[in-house]
Amino acid sequence: MAEAHQAVAFQFTVTPDGIDLQLCHEALRQIYLSGLHSWKKRFIRFKNGMLTGVYPGSPGGFMVVVVSYMSYNKYNQLDPSLGLIAKLDSQKIVGGVLVGTGLWVTIIMIMRNVLKCLLSWHGWMHARHGSVSLSTRLWMLFVKVFSGRKPMLYSFQNSLPRLPVPSIKDTCSRYLESVRPLMDDEQYERMKGLTKDFEKNLGPRLQWYLKLKSWWASNYVSDWWEEYIYLRGRGPIMVNSNYYAMDFLYVFPTSIQAARAGNAIHAIMLYRRKLDRAQIKPIYLLANKVPLCSAQWERMFNTTRIPGLETDTLQHMNESKHIAVYHKGRFYKVWMFYDGRLLLPREIEQQMERILADPSEPMPGEEMLAALTAGDRTPWAKARETYFSRGKNKQSLDAIEKAAFFVTLDDTEQRYDTNNPVKSLDSYAKSLLHGKCYDRWFDKTFNLIVFKNGTMGLNAEHSWADAPIIGHLWEHVLSMDPVKLGYNEDGHCRGQTHPNLPGPQRLQWDIPSECTEVIQSSLTVARTLADDVDCHIIPFSDFGKGLIKRCRTSPDAFIQIALQLAHYRDKGKFCLTYEASMTRLFREGRTETVRSCTIETCAFVRTHHPTLTRVEERLKLLKVAAEKHQNMYRLAMTGEGIDRHLFCLYVVSKYLGEDSPFLKEVLSEPWRLSTSQTPLQQVELFDLVKHPEYVSSGGGFGPVADDGYGVSYIIVGENLINFHISSKHSSPETDSHRFGANIRQAMLDLLDLFQIDKKDMK
Repeated sequence: MAEAHQAVAFQFTVTPDGIDLQLCHEALRQIYLSGLHSWKKRFIRFKNGMLTGVYPGSPGGFMVVVVSYMSYNKYNQLDPSLGLIAKLDSQKIVGGVLVGTGLWVTIIMIMRNVLKCLLSWHGWMHARHGSVSLSTRLWMLFVKVFSGRKPMLYSFQNSLPRLPVPSIKDTCSRYLESVRPLMDDEQYERMKGLTKDFEKNLGPRLQWYLKLKSWWASNYVSDWWEEYIYLRGRGPIMVNSNYYAMDFLYVFPTSIQAARAGNAIHAIMLYRRKLDRAQIKPIYLLANKVPLCSAQWERMFNTTRIPGLETDTLQHMNESKHIAVYHKGRFYKVWMFYDGRLLLPREIEQQMERILADPSEPMPGEEMLAALTAGDRTPWAKARETYFSRGKNKQSLDAIEKAAFFVTLDDTEQRYDTNNPVKSLDSYAKSLLHGKCYDRWFDKTFNLIVFKNGTMGLNAEHSWADAPIIGHLWEHVLSMDPVKLGYNEDGHCRGQTHPNLPGPQRLQWDIPSECTEVIQSSLTVARTLADDVDCHIIPFSDFGKGLIKRCRTSPDAFIQIALQLAHYRDKGKFCLTYEASMTRLFREGRTETVRSCTIETCAFVRTHHPTLTRVEERLKLLKVAAEKHQNMYRLAMTGEGIDRHLFCLYVVSKYLGEDSPFLKEVLSEPWRLSTSQTPLQQVELFDLVKHPEYVSSGGGFGPVADDGYGVSYIIVGENLINFHISSKHSSPETDSHRFGANIRQAMLDLLDLFQIDKKDMK
């Protein structure tokens, strides 16, 4: 093949007349352009690192401070340098620059610490929606003044406050309050005794160590959370940890698989370039005034979860110029750069077409190789060390693990079918969540999955970051694909193919029969898990957040209360409920739990029956429950949640070799209803008024408990809420479709209370 010859920069042969040296100028040119690209990237990273390191200062500010200082000193004959300039009489300019630099650094540190103090105040969260107090306005003004100009993605990292450690007393009190509706009097009194004993005896000792860590580490939770909740897990990460994101439901930009992959991959690489250059804007709350932590973006690309015998690790590469692609049992390495530039969408489509047209068969053991990433972690770690640590297997595995991300050209068709909406969406969700169990590389930070009919989606690994981070990338891709990049009338990407573009590199494997047995064993485990998942998706279009807001109720609180009502009708009982909130108001913050099954919500649910309670009374109870939920959400976001604190106390107790019956029981309680909202973060990218269909339909995850439900929901525009429900077929207590019907009815019932009370809302 021509590309194989071009890959060699020079050739030489020894003849009787001497050495015949033949240089390949094209190969040398590509080497030069590749090196030039790398050095440009290093320079940009260095420059951005400098700008971020001195933020909210700037090079312009440095010049102003130094020149102003030297001018002031010259005309006023003052020496704030305490004699430094006098000693450097022959080098007054150098002395002035040194002192000016010190003054500039001092100003930066003052601004940074003032901003950190300002961002530690969260009183603005308690204001009624739509109203801003005078104190909050003044606070916002000061935040703006001390935030500097033109911040980049990581500019605020050094100005964010540290996550505070709640008091033992507050955590224990809130814990008892959260479990009260789930226990009878005898159970509650027993748990109350365990809690009080812990609060008085072991708790303060563990708290001392935790406070010591909070003073020393950037975040007292995140490193332990990543290690013990994710990386030390020995079960499959497929279904249990990985989650998925869906394509548009009602828009089909092209039915050509290679073309859809071309635009999507190009859009993802453009996002990576913006990320490398720190050109992605920080995420804010409260009218773009309160910045959130951006640390989780650092490992989005070029990262893989590496299996270990006892714990996994995250391997991150600073640079990766290729992607890994899977199609019909074959793996490929595809370079993303040529002629010193990123491949254009039509050129990437050209590469995908070559893969799709490849008639070769998978090598022995190759087709189901990725099942190793879908099964238990320890067998995969042993197999990796035994069979993939040398030779061509190591080279091929490195090509996958060091790729920017992983792409699957799926040979099945998935799409929302209006003639069969339930079955088509359920099949689509299951395919994104686990596929065939051997056609996704579940260890990569994310897999781009492009189906045969042009529909696509993502499968993401969870340990490196939380769903809003990958959601930010996915919003960028969906906004770029059909509108900004677009397609020709025939469905192909815009632009031209490249006549000299080297083709994809087929990865080579030498997999022995012993390894094939391990692969089959992992596949058996994975298939058993996948076949047990019951997925159901509800595009709820009866109403959306627009009507809920007119009820003067938080949309999230409204949905969470509806979920509690639906669960009670579904199972006839309440359960410990997990709602994910974020703690990214703090440095390196990740998530906290909102225990949304509250005493107030249970009181409302129990009386929600037309024959038992008047409408006015039920509406009053609903508003009380919604306000309680909002308060709990605020506490979780501001570092006053209970579950991460209890988790870290448990970790400390294990390090100290202390056995705590209280912590052991708390950490073993199952979350039978696990919920999460997928936020729409970049509303400006989509015109949801004219084109409400041009937005992601959200994503979902597997059930956390064997006898429980997983529910993810996304509020799309003003009139649509998509629910993603999961459970297990093996549980006689659960049925995702039944629960979905209960959710729909509960949403309608809650709205009816307001419609009856407020006639003008029809």
